[in-house]
Amino acid sequence: MDLASLTMFRTVAREQSVTRAAELLGRVPSNVTTRIQQLEAEIGVALFQRDRKRMTLTDEGRTYLDYADRILNLAEEAQQVVNPSAPAGTLRVGSMESTVASRLPLALARYNKQWPGVTIDLSTAPTRQLVDALLARHIDCALIAVPAGEWWLDPSELDMVPLFREELVLLLPPGHPEVRDADDIKPRALTAFAPGCTYRMLAEEWLTGFGARRAHFAVHEVRSYHAMFACTAAGSCVSIMPRSVIDLMRHLGPVEERALMTVRTCLASRPGFMTPAFAAFRQTLEAFSDIEDRNDAQQA
Repeated sequence: MDLASLTMFRTVAREQSVTRAAELLGRVPSNVTTRIQQLEAEIGVALFQRDRKRMTLTDEGRTYLDYADRILNLAEEAQQVVNPSAPAGTLRVGSMESTVASRLPLALARYNKQWPGVTIDLSTAPTRQLVDALLARHIDCALIAVPAGEWWLDPSELDMVPLFREELVLLLPPGHPEVRDADDIKPRALTAFAPGCTYRMLAEEWLTGFGARRAHFAVHEVRSYHAMFACTAAGSCVSIMPRSVIDLMRHLGPVEERALMTVRTCLASRPGFMTPAFAAFRQTLEAFSDIEDRNDAQQA
Protein backbone atom coordinates (compact mmCIF):
# COMPACT_ATOMS: atom_id res chain seq x y z
CA MET A 1 0.00 0.00 0.00
CA ASP A 2 1.28 3.47 -0.93
CA LEU A 3 -0.22 6.92 -1.28
CA ALA A 4 -0.52 6.60 -5.05
CA SER A 5 -2.57 3.43 -4.71
CA LEU A 6 -4.79 5.03 -2.06
CA THR A 7 -5.33 8.04 -4.31
CA MET A 8 -6.40 5.78 -7.18
CA PHE A 9 -8.70 3.82 -4.88
CA ARG A 10 -10.34 6.97 -3.55
CA THR A 11 -10.82 8.42 -7.02
CA VAL A 12 -12.39 5.23 -8.38
CA ALA A 13 -14.64 5.09 -5.32
CA ARG A 14 -15.83 8.65 -5.87
CA GLU A 15 -16.28 8.34 -9.64
CA GLN A 16 -17.55 4.72 -9.57
CA SER A 17 -15.60 4.25 -12.80
CA VAL A 18 -12.03 3.24 -13.64
CA THR A 19 -12.22 5.14 -16.93
CA ARG A 20 -13.26 8.46 -15.35
CA ALA A 21 -10.77 8.01 -12.51
CA ALA A 22 -7.97 7.39 -15.02
CA GLU A 23 -8.89 10.57 -16.91
CA LEU A 24 -8.82 12.65 -13.72
CA LEU A 25 -5.49 11.15 -12.61
CA GLY A 26 -3.83 11.35 -16.03
CA ARG A 27 -3.25 7.59 -16.21
CA VAL A 28 -4.33 4.79 -18.53
CA PRO A 29 -7.29 2.68 -17.28
CA SER A 30 -5.26 -0.54 -17.29
CA ASN A 31 -2.78 0.98 -14.83
CA VAL A 32 -5.56 2.03 -12.46
CA THR A 33 -7.19 -1.41 -12.68
CA THR A 34 -3.88 -3.14 -11.91
CA ARG A 35 -3.21 -0.93 -8.87
CA ILE A 36 -6.70 -1.56 -7.49
CA GLN A 37 -6.27 -5.32 -7.95
CA GLN A 38 -2.89 -5.19 -6.22
CA LEU A 39 -4.41 -3.24 -3.32
CA GLU A 40 -7.23 -5.77 -2.93
CA ALA A 41 -4.74 -8.65 -3.05
CA GLU A 42 -2.59 -6.97 -0.39
CA ILE A 43 -5.56 -6.37 1.91
CA GLY A 44 -7.15 -9.72 1.20
CA VAL A 45 -10.72 -8.53 0.55
CA ALA A 46 -12.69 -7.17 -2.41
CA LEU A 47 -13.10 -3.40 -2.20
CA PHE A 48 -15.46 -3.07 -5.17
CA GLN A 49 -18.43 -4.81 -6.68
CA ARG A 50 -17.93 -4.72 -10.43
CA ASP A 51 -20.53 -4.63 -13.18
CA ARG A 52 -20.52 -3.36 -16.75
CA LYS A 53 -21.50 0.23 -15.98
CA ARG A 54 -19.94 1.10 -12.64
CA MET A 55 -17.87 0.03 -9.66
CA THR A 56 -19.53 0.30 -6.26
CA LEU A 57 -17.87 -0.14 -2.91
CA THR A 58 -18.38 -3.26 -0.84
CA ASP A 59 -19.00 -2.91 2.89
CA GLU A 60 -15.26 -3.47 3.40
CA GLY A 61 -14.55 -0.90 0.70
CA ARG A 62 -16.62 1.77 2.45
CA THR A 63 -14.76 1.13 5.68
CA TYR A 64 -11.42 1.25 3.89
CA LEU A 65 -12.36 4.50 2.13
CA ASP A 66 -12.87 6.18 5.49
CA TYR A 67 -9.31 5.28 6.51
CA ALA A 68 -7.90 6.14 3.07
CA ASP A 69 -9.45 9.62 3.29
CA ARG A 70 -7.87 10.23 6.67
CA ILE A 71 -4.45 8.95 5.58
CA LEU A 72 -4.37 11.03 2.40
CA ASN A 73 -5.63 14.15 4.14
CA LEU A 74 -3.05 13.76 6.91
CA ALA A 75 -0.27 13.21 4.37
CA GLU A 76 -1.18 16.41 2.55
CA GLU A 77 -1.36 18.32 5.82
CA ALA A 78 2.11 17.04 6.77
CA GLN A 79 3.55 18.11 3.42
CA GLN A 80 2.16 21.63 3.80
CA VAL A 81 3.43 21.95 7.37
CA VAL A 82 7.01 20.75 6.74
CA ASN A 83 7.29 22.87 3.60
CA PRO A 84 5.52 26.08 4.63
CA SER A 85 6.01 28.16 1.53
CA ALA A 86 3.11 30.08 -0.04
CA PRO A 87 -0.37 28.63 0.59
CA ALA A 88 -0.99 25.75 -1.81
CA GLY A 89 -2.70 22.38 -2.07
CA THR A 90 -6.25 21.57 -1.05
CA LEU A 91 -8.12 23.09 1.89
CA ARG A 92 -11.22 21.10 2.88
CA VAL A 93 -13.78 23.52 4.29
CA GLY A 94 -17.09 22.48 5.85
CA SER A 95 -19.83 24.99 6.47
CA MET A 96 -23.44 25.46 7.45
CA GLU A 97 -25.73 26.26 4.52
CA SER A 98 -26.54 29.69 5.92
CA THR A 99 -22.89 30.72 6.10
CA VAL A 100 -22.24 29.59 2.53
CA ALA A 101 -25.19 31.64 1.31
CA SER A 102 -24.66 34.87 3.21
CA ARG A 103 -21.08 35.08 4.45
CA LEU A 104 -18.67 33.15 2.24
CA PRO A 105 -19.11 34.40 -1.37
CA LEU A 106 -17.07 37.60 -1.02
CA ALA A 107 -14.52 36.02 1.32
CA LEU A 108 -13.92 33.05 -1.01
CA ALA A 109 -13.62 35.35 -4.01
CA ARG A 110 -10.91 37.37 -2.24
CA TYR A 111 -9.11 34.25 -1.05
CA ASN A 112 -9.11 32.61 -4.49
CA LYS A 113 -7.81 35.78 -6.08
CA GLN A 114 -5.00 36.14 -3.53
CA TRP A 115 -4.06 32.46 -3.32
CA PRO A 116 -4.81 30.78 -6.68
CA GLY A 117 -2.57 27.84 -5.74
CA VAL A 118 -5.09 26.64 -3.15
CA THR A 119 -8.08 24.52 -4.13
CA ILE A 120 -11.05 24.99 -1.79
CA ASP A 121 -13.00 21.75 -1.36
CA LEU A 122 -16.28 23.08 0.10
CA SER A 123 -18.99 20.91 1.63
CA THR A 124 -22.11 21.73 3.63
CA ALA A 125 -23.81 19.99 6.55
CA PRO A 126 -25.42 20.77 9.92
CA THR A 127 -23.08 21.72 12.76
CA ARG A 128 -22.94 18.38 14.54
CA GLN A 129 -22.10 16.47 11.35
CA LEU A 130 -19.42 19.05 10.56
CA VAL A 131 -17.83 18.56 13.97
CA ASP A 132 -17.80 14.78 13.46
CA ALA A 133 -16.18 15.20 10.03
CA LEU A 134 -13.60 17.59 11.48
CA LEU A 135 -12.62 15.25 14.31
CA ALA A 136 -12.41 12.34 11.84
CA ARG A 137 -10.06 14.43 9.61
CA HIS A 138 -12.42 14.34 6.64
CA ILE A 139 -12.31 18.15 6.56
CA ASP A 140 -9.71 20.66 7.75
CA CYS A 141 -11.93 23.36 9.23
CA ALA A 142 -15.61 24.17 9.63
CA LEU A 143 -17.90 27.14 10.08
CA ILE A 144 -20.29 26.10 12.83
CA ALA A 145 -22.72 27.43 15.43
CA VAL A 146 -22.24 25.96 18.91
CA PRO A 147 -24.01 27.69 21.82
CA ALA A 148 -21.95 28.05 24.99
CA GLY A 149 -22.11 25.03 27.26
CA GLU A 150 -23.30 22.60 24.59
CA TRP A 151 -22.97 19.22 26.30
CA TRP A 152 -21.92 17.09 23.37
CA LEU A 153 -18.83 19.13 22.47
CA ASP A 154 -15.71 19.13 24.65
CA PRO A 155 -14.16 22.64 24.27
CA SER A 156 -10.66 21.12 24.33
CA GLU A 157 -11.39 19.10 21.17
CA LEU A 158 -11.47 22.11 18.86
CA ASP A 159 -9.97 25.56 18.43
CA MET A 160 -12.77 28.02 17.67
CA VAL A 161 -12.53 31.60 16.44
CA PRO A 162 -15.80 33.60 16.62
CA LEU A 163 -16.39 35.39 13.31
CA PHE A 164 -20.02 36.38 12.77
CA ARG A 165 -23.03 37.32 14.85
CA GLU A 166 -26.23 35.83 13.46
CA GLU A 167 -29.60 37.17 14.61
CA LEU A 168 -32.09 34.30 14.58
CA VAL A 169 -35.56 35.31 13.49
CA LEU A 170 -38.91 33.52 13.80
CA LEU A 171 -40.69 33.63 10.43
CA LEU A 172 -44.49 33.49 10.41
CA PRO A 173 -47.06 33.36 7.58
CA PRO A 174 -48.21 36.69 6.13
CA GLY A 175 -50.73 38.49 8.32
CA HIS A 176 -50.02 36.37 11.40
CA PRO A 177 -50.89 38.22 14.64
CA GLU A 178 -48.14 39.40 16.94
CA VAL A 179 -46.37 36.60 18.80
CA ARG A 180 -45.36 36.99 22.44
CA ASP A 181 -44.60 33.31 23.08
CA ALA A 182 -45.02 29.93 21.39
CA ASP A 183 -48.69 29.61 22.44
CA ASP A 184 -49.55 32.53 20.14
CA ILE A 185 -48.32 30.70 17.03
CA LYS A 186 -51.14 29.37 14.84
CA PRO A 187 -49.39 26.88 12.50
CA ARG A 188 -48.36 23.92 14.65
CA ALA A 189 -45.49 22.86 12.41
CA LEU A 190 -41.85 23.89 12.15
CA THR A 191 -39.75 23.50 9.01
CA ALA A 192 -36.09 22.79 9.77
CA PHE A 193 -32.98 20.95 8.64
CA ALA A 194 -32.10 17.44 9.80
CA PRO A 195 -31.08 16.78 13.43
CA GLY A 196 -27.61 18.11 14.17
CA CYS A 197 -28.49 21.65 13.08
CA THR A 198 -27.88 24.13 15.89
CA TYR A 199 -30.60 26.47 14.66
CA ARG A 200 -33.12 23.62 14.68
CA MET A 201 -32.13 22.74 18.25
CA LEU A 202 -32.56 26.34 19.38
CA ALA A 203 -35.88 26.61 17.52
CA GLU A 204 -37.25 23.50 19.22
CA GLU A 205 -36.07 24.71 22.61
CA TRP A 206 -37.76 28.09 22.13
CA LEU A 207 -41.00 26.64 20.80
CA THR A 208 -41.40 24.02 23.54
CA GLY A 209 -39.81 25.88 26.44
CA PHE A 210 -42.01 28.96 26.44
CA GLY A 211 -45.73 29.24 27.07
CA ALA A 212 -47.89 27.83 29.83
CA ARG A 213 -48.98 24.78 27.83
CA ARG A 214 -45.53 23.92 26.44
CA ALA A 215 -46.84 23.88 22.88
CA HIS A 216 -46.14 20.90 20.63
CA PHE A 217 -44.93 21.43 17.06
CA ALA A 218 -44.49 18.82 14.34
CA VAL A 219 -41.15 19.13 12.52
CA HIS A 220 -41.09 19.00 8.72
CA GLU A 221 -37.52 18.46 7.50
CA VAL A 222 -36.39 20.30 4.36
CA ARG A 223 -33.06 20.56 2.57
CA SER A 224 -32.82 24.26 1.79
CA TYR A 225 -33.62 27.66 3.23
CA HIS A 226 -35.58 28.44 0.06
CA ALA A 227 -37.93 25.54 0.84
CA MET A 228 -38.16 26.72 4.45
CA PHE A 229 -39.07 30.25 3.41
CA ALA A 230 -41.57 29.08 0.78
CA CYS A 231 -43.42 26.80 3.22
CA THR A 232 -43.68 29.64 5.72
CA ALA A 233 -44.86 32.15 3.13
CA ALA A 234 -47.51 29.63 2.03
CA GLY A 235 -48.91 29.60 5.57
CA SER A 236 -48.39 25.92 6.42
CA CYS A 237 -45.66 26.33 9.06
CA VAL A 238 -43.19 28.56 10.83
CA SER A 239 -39.42 28.57 10.57
CA ILE A 240 -36.38 30.05 12.29
CA MET A 241 -33.35 31.23 10.33
CA PRO A 242 -30.61 33.89 10.38
CA ARG A 243 -31.59 37.39 9.31
CA SER A 244 -28.61 37.43 6.92
CA VAL A 245 -30.30 34.61 4.98
CA ILE A 246 -33.76 36.18 5.15
CA ASP A 247 -32.34 39.33 3.55
CA LEU A 248 -31.37 37.25 0.51
CA MET A 249 -34.90 35.88 0.04
CA ARG A 250 -37.34 38.70 0.71
CA HIS A 251 -38.27 38.76 -2.98
CA LEU A 252 -39.82 35.29 -2.63
CA GLY A 253 -42.86 36.54 -0.73
CA PRO A 254 -44.11 38.38 2.36
CA VAL A 255 -43.65 36.93 5.85
CA GLU A 256 -43.96 38.20 9.40
CA GLU A 257 -40.83 38.36 11.57
CA ARG A 258 -40.00 38.21 15.26
CA ALA A 259 -36.38 38.53 16.45
CA LEU A 260 -35.43 35.79 18.93
CA MET A 261 -31.73 35.59 19.83
CA THR A 262 -28.16 36.05 18.61
CA VAL A 263 -25.81 33.14 17.93
CA ARG A 264 -22.13 33.26 16.97
CA THR A 265 -20.69 31.48 13.94
CA CYS A 266 -17.17 30.19 14.64
CA LEU A 267 -14.34 28.89 12.50
CA ALA A 268 -13.44 25.54 14.08
CA SER A 269 -10.27 23.52 13.54
CA ARG A 270 -8.37 20.76 15.29
CA PRO A 271 -5.93 22.02 17.97
CA GLY A 272 -2.54 22.72 16.43
CA PHE A 273 -3.76 22.60 12.82
CA MET A 274 -2.19 25.55 11.00
CA THR A 275 -1.15 24.91 7.41
CA PRO A 276 -0.27 27.97 5.30
CA ALA A 277 -3.52 27.52 3.35
CA PHE A 278 -5.59 27.47 6.53
CA ALA A 279 -3.73 30.38 8.13
CA ALA A 280 -4.46 32.51 5.06
CA PHE A 281 -8.09 31.37 5.02
CA ARG A 282 -8.55 32.28 8.66
CA GLN A 283 -6.97 35.68 8.08
CA THR A 284 -9.29 36.31 5.12
CA LEU A 285 -12.41 35.42 7.11
CA GLU A 286 -11.31 37.61 10.01
CA ALA A 287 -11.23 40.56 7.61
CA PHE A 288 -14.97 40.02 7.00
CA SER A 289 -15.83 39.38 10.65
CA ASP A 290 -18.40 41.52 12.45
CA ILE A 291 -16.99 40.58 15.88
CA GLU A 292 -14.44 43.24 16.78
CA ASP A 293 -12.68 41.60 19.73
CA ARG A 294 -12.47 37.86 19.13
CA ASN A 295 -10.48 37.25 22.32
CA ASP A 296 -13.28 38.70 24.45
CA ALA A 297 -15.86 36.85 22.34
CA GLN A 298 -14.11 33.54 22.92
CA GLN A 299 -14.24 34.06 26.68
CA ALA A 300 -17.88 35.12 26.72
